[in-house]
Amino acid sequence: MALLRIVSGSLELTAALVMLKLNEVQKALAVNSMLALVGPIVLLTTTAIGLVGLSDKLSPMRLILVTVGVSCLLIGILKK
Repeated sequence: MALLRIVSGSLELTAALVMLKLNEVQKALAVNSMLALVGPIVLLTTTAIGLVGLSDKLSPMRLILVTVGVSCLLIGILKK
């Protein structure tokens, strides 16, 4: 999970440097739009890894509650 977050953070920093180098709002917006796709994918992947790691330690009810909570989070993030 940590390695995935490090890669994601590095990608964010690289994108910020690219935006500064491009120095145009339209191109920076395009780079930012690509990052908008990466964020939820990283969130889902790290959450899935964490849930798989905890699945043997959590009761089925708690696992369902965590899944519902993550679903609510994703709905809130992705809903327009």
